[in-house]
Formats: sequence, structure tokens, C-alpha cells
Amino acid sequence: MDADITGWLRENVVRLRTLEPDSGYDELEPLRDIVGDARVVAVGESTHRVHEFYQLRHLVTRFLVDELGFTGFAMESGFPEGWAVHDWVLGGDGDLDELLRTGITYHMGKCAEMRDQLVWLREHNRTHDRKIRFYGMDVPDSSASARPGVTAALAFLDEADPAYAAAARKTLLPLFGYLPSDRSGLAWAAPAIHAYLALDTAHRHELTARIGELTERLRALRVPYSTVDATGADIALQCAVNARYADAFLANMAAAPGRTYRGANVRDAAMADNVEWILGREDRIVVGAANGHVQRSPYRVPPIINEEQVMLGQHLARSLGDRMVVIATTYDGGRVFGHRALPDGPAGHTEVFYEDVAPFTEPGSLDVLLAGAGAPLGLLDLRDVPSDGKVARRFAEIDGLRQGPYKQLVDPLAAFDAVVHIDKITPWHTFIDAPDPGEGR
Repeated sequence: MDADITGWLRENVVRLRTLEPDSGYDELEPLRDIVGDARVVAVGESTHRVHEFYQLRHLVTRFLVDELGFTGFAMESGFPEGWAVHDWVLGGDGDLDELLRTGITYHMGKCAEMRDQLVWLREHNRTHDRKIRFYGMDVPDSSASARPGVTAALAFLDEADPAYAAAARKTLLPLFGYLPSDRSGLAWAAPAIHAYLALDTAHRHELTARIGELTERLRALRVPYSTVDATGADIALQCAVNARYADAFLANMAAAPGRTYRGANVRDAAMADNVEWILGREDRIVVGAANGHVQRSPYRVPPIINEEQVMLGQHLARSLGDRMVVIATTYDGGRVFGHRALPDGPAGHTEVFYEDVAPFTEPGSLDVLLAGAGAPLGLLDLRDVPSDGKVARRFAEIDGLRQGPYKQLVDPLAAFDAVVHIDKITPWHTFIDAPDPGEGR
């Protein structure tokens, strides 16, 4: 790498000593200026199930809560399921291990790092008047079905409108009978989606119609329902809205083989709507999701995703402008968690493995550029990149960042405000349904 580029990076990358959440905030002071008066700070991750990315998100959340008055944490997890976690961190009852299994979707709660963050949120709320609330912002059931959104809405209607709730339980819930009963595998969502795609058109259309009826009833009768429980009525409606989003997401997949037009990214639009809904309750929130979701520009990862997808970050940028700040992550190499199909095994069951990944070599990637700074942990304010000169020209050559073995195509200066580079990543610390990360070395 050119000495001038290396020198600029070493001068501008803020070295971080540790990502341990209990380490204090002195090294994070640059975030105060980066965040400014933003209402949303999104913390991205290059890949899921990584110890360092969880730690970073937890540490940044603590800083934003304690130093800048943030009051909400929302993550890439099901909206309806997240309410059990929301209540627990506010001091409610519940078994934490069960909440980590069922209250956080895509299996993203099954680790010690997530447990530690939830315990911190609950303890903070126990000792502070200003409460911090947890939210899921994604479509329900790991994007595999609309059922959790429907059941959450019906639980409210059992009290607010018992006659309608009883009728919907007879006509709508049985339509989910196609879902596989075995949800114990790490990849259980795959057979659930395949089962939906195998439904006949009439069944799928009836699901859509009945979910729509449920949603619009909750909307139309929101005023009388609010006399029963105003907050509960609002949450039930948004749960039903998310059931509709999940149904549309799956219907979009079913339509794909015969589609002659560009597909729509229903899931990210749903997440954006949920964040906007949360912002109606909170002044400032932290959002945790993959880099690709939070970026301000279209998403494309050839050869996996070749059509540009409109992402959560683009939707929020449209409504929030510079009151949203996006912090991406990059890495050089390390060890990652994975799972693969079991030969002749039950549907949805996989074998866990751990894989060493070499440093990325794509010259146009942000990961490779930042590795040249020589900082094992480093924070760079991308707004400090000059507009002309040698450094500007080098950043203009960057057209993506690492996503597993592929390069996610993106202009980092357009998509992100800051980036944290981590030299070596390690797997999350699992404690549910998975072996120790050291096994198999």
C-alpha cells in the first residue's frame, strides 16, 4: 500500500484497546461527534454469529444510553416475538434462556453475548429512572411464516373482541397447519418456507385475505379497542401489520419463478416501517443489523444477489436524512460459526462447524484498505476522508466490503458514516444447542 495512504489511515483511525462492554467509554468519545443529534444510530455487522460484532454493538449501545440519552435498542429479529423480551428487560417475569430461544428470531439470541446484553438492560432499568426498551424490528418467525404476528394480535383480541377472536381462531389459524411441527433444527425455517411454497394458490390467497381482514379490523376498530388497552391495541395492530408483511414476503417468493418484473424487498421495507413505529415511542434508538440492511445505498452481492435491493437504511435515510448515523464493520480474517445440511438427516437439521477464514484479498474492498492501518481494532470517521488528493482517489477505488467469501458491492462513503475494523474475528460464545467454538480445531 502507498505510504501516504498508510500514513493517513494510521493518523485518522482511532485505535480501540478492547470491545469489552465493561471497559469504559474513553476510547469511544469520537462517537459523540459522529452521532451528533441523530435519532437512529445503526450498528452493522459483516456477518452474523461473531463475538466481536456482538461486543461492539453492546459497548456502543451502553455509550449511547449512558452518555447521549438513547432509550431504545432494536435489532434484526421478529417484531411480535420481541415483546416478551421488551417486558423482561423492564423487570417482567420469564425465563431468560427461553426468551433467548423464542423471543429473538433467526437463532440470534442463542449466545452468551446476547444474554449479557439483555441482563445489562434489565439491570440498568432496575437502577435508573430513564428506561431502555428492547424491540424486534423484523418480520416474524425468522421470515418463515406470518403465524406469530397473527397469534399476538389474537391474544389482544381475546379480551378486546372475543367473538371475532374466536371466529378468527377457527378460520385463520388452521391455515397454518401446513407448517412443520419440528422446529428444533437450526435450519427449521427452510422446510417451513418450502412447505409454504408447496401450497396451492387458493390456500395462499386465503391466507393473504384473512390476514388482511384481521389487520384492517384492528385498524378500523382501533378507537374502541383503545378503551380496553390503548398501548395493547397499537401493538396488536403492528403485530398484524407484520403478519401481513411476512405473508407478502413469502408470496413474493412464490411469485418469483414466473415474474417478468423486478422483485421488491418486502422485508427491509417492513423493518423500516417498524423502526418508524418505534420512533413514535422513543426519541433516540440503536439499531443492530447486518451491514447490508443498514446501508444507505442499494444492496448487491454477485453472484448471489444480482438485482439491486432497496434496503432498510435507504428507507430510513429518506425520512430521517442526517438524523440517522450508520456504523459499519469490516474484518481481516479469523474464525467463523457455520452449519451445513446433514446427509440424509431430518429436514431443517444441520451440523455445526467452525471454519478459519483467511484475510480478504479483493483490492477494491474496504476491509483490505483498513487492514493496512495496522490497528487490530480501529474506528474511522468516514466523513474525514478528503474530497480530493491521493487519499480521496484511493477511497474512490473502493467498491465494496467483505460478506463471507463474496464482495458486497457498495460505495462506503455514500453508505456509511463510520466503520469499525476488526483484525481477527471469533465465533459467538454459544450456550444453547451448539458445541463449544474450540471443538474441531
